[in-house]
Amino acid sequence: MSSARKKMKSGSNADDYLRMYRQMVRIRTFEDNANQLYLSAKMPGLTHMYSGEEAVAVGICEALTTSDKITSTHRGHGHCVAKGANFREMFCELLGREEGYCRGKGGSMHIADQSNGNLGANAIVGGSMGIATGAALRAKLLGSDDVTVCFFGDGATAQGLLYEVMNMAALWKLPVIYACENNGYSEYTKTAEIAAGTITGRAEAFGIEAFQVDGQDVVAVNDLAQKLVARCRKGEGPFFVELLTYRYHGHHVGDINRDYYRSKDEEKLWKTERDPITRLADWLTSEGIASEEELAGVRDDIKADAKAAVEYALNARYPDPTEVDQHVFAD
Repeated sequence: MSSARKKMKSGSNADDYLRMYRQMVRIRTFEDNANQLYLSAKMPGLTHMYSGEEAVAVGICEALTTSDKITSTHRGHGHCVAKGANFREMFCELLGREEGYCRGKGGSMHIADQSNGNLGANAIVGGSMGIATGAALRAKLLGSDDVTVCFFGDGATAQGLLYEVMNMAALWKLPVIYACENNGYSEYTKTAEIAAGTITGRAEAFGIEAFQVDGQDVVAVNDLAQKLVARCRKGEGPFFVELLTYRYHGHHVGDINRDYYRSKDEEKLWKTERDPITRLADWLTSEGIASEEELAGVRDDIKADAKAAVEYALNARYPDPTEVDQHVFAD
């Protein structure tokens, strides 16, 4: 057991661990169903699977309250679910139905739910960095202790906007955590081939404390997130975290021929030896926190919930065509 897990074990209870396991399984199950909807030509447009990276979204969001804010990315289903999104409205949005989070008009890459502090996914690479930093500025100006987490991929570290907002956040000590999900690839190119230096070094250049953590270990991620969120609430932000993780699918659901940029052996290694859900399940059973039968029951319950939500969404109605010009501009 890692030192992070040992420390976490003394300060948490079984419900915390089981909730994190459940949340990770919910994300994986959602993505499995979303992928199947695409392959069966029932879902319009493309989507970007989050499978493999579940420990990042869950580990961080478990340290947040409902009023804390997040901004997400084009690979954002995991963040949405971890922050409290439900299956029914998520699937309705993916299928373009009126009961979706954005009334079926946003689709996979634009889901938002301000009631849960989710300020929205963004199809533009790095597009939510300014939004997250603005939300943190708002919290500070209003005297709120809300914290904002900005999720983005390693490829987004090439965007100039990141350096503009980190400069502002560092100068004004804003309560924001920049969470870089480094899955090793920027679309179809290895990150190591296009990113000079280190990713954490980019934040350190602005005097921002930066950390690197195993993004496949949900307890280690949560342990760090709890500490940084608490420090943000005390006015000690901003912070930067590089989370080492891996996406099991291609860049998007249509990226099925991945052999030309990564190997089958590499994929197998991450899926068999570094899978975040399996790692937590093995630890839960070895520590006597849950039995294999109990965890199987959790998975079965979530599969049933997802199946019912998909069936509901497939039969839900589309938005009325007369609404095509509604919700386009802010009032």
